[in-house]
Amino acid sequence: MLAVAVLAAGKGTRMKSTLPKVLQPLGGKSLVERVLNATDSLQADRRIAIVGYCSDLVREALASYPHLEFAEQAEQLGTGHAIQQLLEPLAGFEGELVVLTGDSPLMRAETIQALIDSHRQHQASATVLTAILPNPTGYGRVFCDRTMQIERIIEHRDCNPEQILNQRVSTGVYCFDWSQLALALPKLTTNNAQKEYYLTEVFDYLTSVYASDLEDPDESLGINDRLQLAHAYAVLQKRARDKWMRAGVTMLLPETITIDDEVELAPNVTIEPHSHLRGNTKVSAGTTIGPSSLIENSIIGENCSVQFSVIEDSQIADNCRIGPFARIRGESIVGEKCRIGNFVELKNAKVGNRTNAAHLSYLGDATIGQQVNIGAGTITANYDGFKKHQTTIGDRSKTGSNSVLVAPIQIGENVNIAAGSIIVEDVADNSLAIARSPQVTKPDYYDPEGRKKIKNKN
Repeated sequence: MLAVAVLAAGKGTRMKSTLPKVLQPLGGKSLVERVLNATDSLQADRRIAIVGYCSDLVREALASYPHLEFAEQAEQLGTGHAIQQLLEPLAGFEGELVVLTGDSPLMRAETIQALIDSHRQHQASATVLTAILPNPTGYGRVFCDRTMQIERIIEHRDCNPEQILNQRVSTGVYCFDWSQLALALPKLTTNNAQKEYYLTEVFDYLTSVYASDLEDPDESLGINDRLQLAHAYAVLQKRARDKWMRAGVTMLLPETITIDDEVELAPNVTIEPHSHLRGNTKVSAGTTIGPSSLIENSIIGENCSVQFSVIEDSQIADNCRIGPFARIRGESIVGEKCRIGNFVELKNAKVGNRTNAAHLSYLGDATIGQQVNIGAGTITANYDGFKKHQTTIGDRSKTGSNSVLVAPIQIGENVNIAAGSIIVEDVADNSLAIARSPQVTKPDYYDPEGRKKIKNKN
């Protein structure tokens, strides 16, 4: 059997935040969520989060994880003290225990599985995931023999000048034989500089402890401050970009592009500089995103172009041109071969095939038919100060420049709305609608210098 414990009790003082360290966001997920997600494929029989600081917040944030258990560490007295909190929940458990830290979000599932496999191969009492770091400052040093059996682990602050030159460090990730660990945990002491219960002291009481080196040292990164958080994000983004470029996605200046984990990209997508894809976004083949575009929780069809624009929670069908400087949001749906152009905003709008809104329009809470042309400056006035109302425009209709459609209103099919009209009543099919005051011209109103003439009252 296999159990996984995630250490998630610390405050994270150096983060300078009231939010617990493990709940700090990183690429759309918290640190601890990323750690837990890396354990999904392990098929563990038990998963336990050890919580302490702001435990209610952590429990709430992780409430959606199925079968996740919690153990409370009321006082944070070290890693050994944290694992001691498992003695009661795991009483009678037989098998391996994997210990992970909730602030190490770069750990891969395959790395954890390799640690378990190495542990089982050696039939070890414990196996420590280790890394060779060029600058190991702050990490506990691991000293091994030629067979990778560990002779001792010394915390950085307790190392002498010779020991501190060792570059092999503990990542804080372990695999234990639980039955042996359970016997060793009560023996822990606080005979160290921090007066804490170090988990590494259990190795003094176990018979065979081995090291298993990481291939990628970046996976060992623990997050203690904002600088390390930024570095972790850079690592995650490089992984994502490398993955998608290998899958056939073209990226221009890839270092300027960010992509969330859930994003799906088809081959032959092109992403131009300074573009960002967030959440559950899908982009189909032949589409170009950017430059300088943000796509969030949206679906973009084939052979589209999205330039200098923002699309949120919406769907764009095939062969559309979006932007520059368009915003589409609020579960809008844009049909095939549409153009949503310069400074056009859609909010909760449904746009039919081959419809164009080329520039300077706001279309909110609107249903727009096929082959409609929206003139520049058209606005659906959807809010009466209390409620939002719907506008419907039928197929093949046209709105003139600077038209205002005051909702709720229905515009029929094949309607032409004259420029500058304010439409407050429904318009039937095949109609021309004009709603503007007659032009008034007053000749000889100004003198040659542009001053208003004052006529003699006599």
